Amino acid sequence: MLATKNRSGVGSISLLFVALWLAGCTPPGPRALLDGKRSLDEGRIPEAVEQLSLATSLMPTNAAAWNYLGLACHRAGDGARAAEAYQRALVLNRELFEAHYNLGCLRLDQNKSELARSEFTACTLRRANSVESWLQLGTAQYRLGESANAEESFQKVLRLTPNHPEALNGMGLVQLQRHRPREAAQHFASALKQRPGYRPALLNLATVSQRDLNDPTTALQKYREYLALSPRSGDWAAVNAVVQSLEQRVATLQRPAATNHAAPMVATANATKPSSVTTLATPPPPQKTNPPLELAKPSPAATSAVEVVKVPPEPVIKTSPSPPGETSVTPVATQALPATPANPVVDAPPKKPEKPGFFARLNPFRRDAKPTTKSTPPPKPVTIDISETTTSSAPGIAMSQSKTFPRYKYQSPATPTKGNRAEAERAFAQGVQAQRADRTAEAAQAFLQATQLDGSYFEAHYSLGLARYALRNYFQALTTWENALAIRNDSIEARYNFALTLKAAGYAPDAAAELERILAAAPDEMRAHLVLGNLFADSLRDSRQARVHYQRLLELDPRHPQATNIRYWLVANPP
Repeated sequence: MLATKNRSGVGSISLLFVALWLAGCTPPGPRALLDGKRSLDEGRIPEAVEQLSLATSLMPTNAAAWNYLGLACHRAGDGARAAEAYQRALVLNRELFEAHYNLGCLRLDQNKSELARSEFTACTLRRANSVESWLQLGTAQYRLGESANAEESFQKVLRLTPNHPEALNGMGLVQLQRHRPREAAQHFASALKQRPGYRPALLNLATVSQRDLNDPTTALQKYREYLALSPRSGDWAAVNAVVQSLEQRVATLQRPAATNHAAPMVATANATKPSSVTTLATPPPPQKTNPPLELAKPSPAATSAVEVVKVPPEPVIKTSPSPPGETSVTPVATQALPATPANPVVDAPPKKPEKPGFFARLNPFRRDAKPTTKSTPPPKPVTIDISETTTSSAPGIAMSQSKTFPRYKYQSPATPTKGNRAEAERAFAQGVQAQRADRTAEAAQAFLQATQLDGSYFEAHYSLGLARYALRNYFQALTTWENALAIRNDSIEARYNFALTLKAAGYAPDAAAELERILAAAPDEMRAHLVLGNLFADSLRDSRQARVHYQRLLELDPRHPQATNIRYWLVANPP
């Protein structure tokens, strides 16, 4: 389905290997990489793992070799080793798109949707027209229950590629998640119109028709079409059991009555068995008036396969070019720390306070005084890299605000010195392992040790900043972000995190100043416009500046997930 090819990186490397091969002088390392890639393309996975392991041992700093090793381990079913290889590739080359995308697909396979979301979000921020990245991002968001964001991602795919069947199927899932089964069925049907026999949409339409729309006839038809597909799917037997139950139900509904009077229910031999569906004599309730009818569940064997409508796991990763009709993926990379979940910041409002006033209700950006609970951790931004300066003030900030808000005392540390990188990487790996297991405090200690072993280790400082932010150690996190920026002054991801931490710690003017610096180098950075608009509208009480940033955000993306809230605010706060 997917071709993950780096036209600027891996492509040029492959051409070099071919040239060396033809010249008959291929060095051992490149030759092992070339042999491993060939074995991978031909489906000889164990051989590919062996050859690519040799390639990485001979070329330990070659990011492409580590990415291919991750791909081979991924296909071999060794998820842990695949993740380590992808992450190693990203440590060596943060701009390697294949490793980002493949790691995201691996996280989806492992049901680690938050980690997958961060990888795919990073791709879309750098290449806004990457259809496959938007599609996989929508899938991760749907699994996380983020209906609005998932819908926006699938709509982006449909704007780039109208009538994309996978996106239409995703839109149907989002509508079902919002308890709109009729709209969901329409999207599934549209997907089937574009690609007849498309398994996910066919099964989803059958399930919705049976479970939510009380339409056993249509459900039976679609289930039969699903069973007729070749080759048979792994859930064929379970779906077939549902079909047999539905056939009995449909036959009962279509059987003519013996008299004109309502006949009482007659107990039969089948009546002693648990019914696999509910026999309903009335049509489904009107939509948006009552919740959908809850049908009795199919037999236990069939429930796991049919009950839950979900996006089918189809992120197949290939290194060969896409076949005709498929969309190839353009290389992108924006994630500074692949192993760290970095959620896109929408800065959506928290729960509304009780009995707000009229204009308060129109302001979607006000905030509760209570801190974020553990169940909803502080947002961690997606990353981008550009060049910028690090002055301590920025235009656009009302200087009078500094009199009413505390100001952050910048440490302005010198560039940290280099240390023992090998030992630091071992400590860093321990931190990553702890972070995967949700042991944030332990991860923070390991990342801190890594920074002490090698002060120039940017990834360790960056991860330590995220861990401290998650632990709400904002003041320690601020120092950490300054150290990270001392190493990479041009890192927007670190500066953006620095701004969010300043905001969380109560330094609103300084947070705004950091965001203005981002916009000075990247005027179209939508995240900065959104958070700046919120800061000016809420904390800094500068409606004029808030309007500037909100309007710019709407110009950049009229369909932004917060567009409706922003428009309400603009109406309630005229110039």
